[in-house]
Amino acid sequence: MENYLNLEKLSNDLKNLFQNQNHEESYFDFEIICEQNQTSFKTHKSILSSRSHYFKSLFNSKMKEFQENKLILKDFSSPIISSILNYFYSGKIEINSENVVEILIFSSKYLIDELTEFSSNFIKNNLQFEIVVDVLKLSESMNFKILIDSCYQFIFDNFDEFIKTPFFLELEENHLNSILSNDYILINEFEILQSLIKWGKHKININKENKNFDKQEKEQFQNQISNAIKQIRFIDFTKKELETILEEDLISRRISQTFIEFQILKNQKLESKLKEFLQKHQEEEQLHIFKPRIRFKSEIIQEKEHLILIREWINDEDFFSKMKKGFSAKKDGFSAKSFHDKCDNQGKTLFIIKTKDNFIFGGFTQVGWISGRGISHMNDSHSFLFSIKNPTNDEPQKFPIKEGCENIAVWYNPERGPAFGGYCDICLDENLTSGWSQFGNAYKVPDGITPLTYASRCYLAGSYSGWKVDELECFFI
Repeated sequence: MENYLNLEKLSNDLKNLFQNQNHEESYFDFEIICEQNQTSFKTHKSILSSRSHYFKSLFNSKMKEFQENKLILKDFSSPIISSILNYFYSGKIEINSENVVEILIFSSKYLIDELTEFSSNFIKNNLQFEIVVDVLKLSESMNFKILIDSCYQFIFDNFDEFIKTPFFLELEENHLNSILSNDYILINEFEILQSLIKWGKHKININKENKNFDKQEKEQFQNQISNAIKQIRFIDFTKKELETILEEDLISRRISQTFIEFQILKNQKLESKLKEFLQKHQEEEQLHIFKPRIRFKSEIIQEKEHLILIREWINDEDFFSKMKKGFSAKKDGFSAKSFHDKCDNQGKTLFIIKTKDNFIFGGFTQVGWISGRGISHMNDSHSFLFSIKNPTNDEPQKFPIKEGCENIAVWYNPERGPAFGGYCDICLDENLTSGWSQFGNAYKVPDGITPLTYASRCYLAGSYSGWKVDELECFFI
């Protein structure tokens, strides 16, 4: 067994060895020179080669620098060079927001793996609006995929605030296209387009109202946004928003006419022609304008097609343009109190349950849970239940409220979790850890299943009662 005796003293002794630059007994045999101010740092080849793959290869190759016993560094300041050489000797370095980018560039160029990883993680954990675009550009130039992904994730997670900052305008076109192609952007599509317009005007240095563009400026602007505009989901616009954009006449005539034709086919319900139309434009022109964004992200439901299904079932664009995750049992607590503290009086609410057996189901209500009324039922003709993953492996399905049962659609009990139906088609206990189901009481069941039988009661979660909850998520405006 190896024993480590006073590593701190070893670190300090080696640090002092480097810092004692004028001491003859330090036996320096190599010199690093900062070209910017001609500062010289005396070092040891053995230390450099053991701490950097670059220096190890340099010394093994017997190149000019090896023969002359010196290396001139052109691109780095003397404080950065000093800090990294100190790190070579002592294993210690102070990294902060002011020096981390230069340290990352240095460590990457000179193959200092440990320092590269540490500095990139520092940036990843300390991203801010002010630096994220510069870090993204730097990461791409150095092919740091992990850091590239972190920058994009930071932008996605904070997109509603990021697009209001001047730093959004500094994005390169390829960055903007990548961001706008994401199906999970959670903010209103019209707001995204307005930000794209600002970006386009900034890139061509035009600072005037849209309606005041002359012909040449309009053409220049349309060319600037010609790729990014294909990522805008015009299908998510309200009628009023669409009219506003068409009136401003900033979008290319081709896209405007394409979408107008789509609206005509959709309104006339010409399904076969509409299908042909969508296939033609989505494949040939790579347009996303007919592809709605999902508008919400669930930790329970990962499959994009299932999220799109839920959006179609709810069919409420205002809800999806403004909704957010308001409750997670894993994050906010497994208790009826935590659920009601977060979810009461929120109006329209979507909830999703995942059981310990990996079955996924949930429901939607227009009225939500209203506190201050005691134990009571609430009327909702638009509520429904749904199943995404069930014990019988049936396809995902929506289950509307039965006619005549609207007055018992939602059950409010401050000592229970979310509950649907008069006798609880779905209900969670006071700890949100267990549930039971009288599926078929107030809500329709799948074809071929008789309501309130063993088959219907076990349909959602695999058993009538006692099924265990792994996670509960609720979404509302």
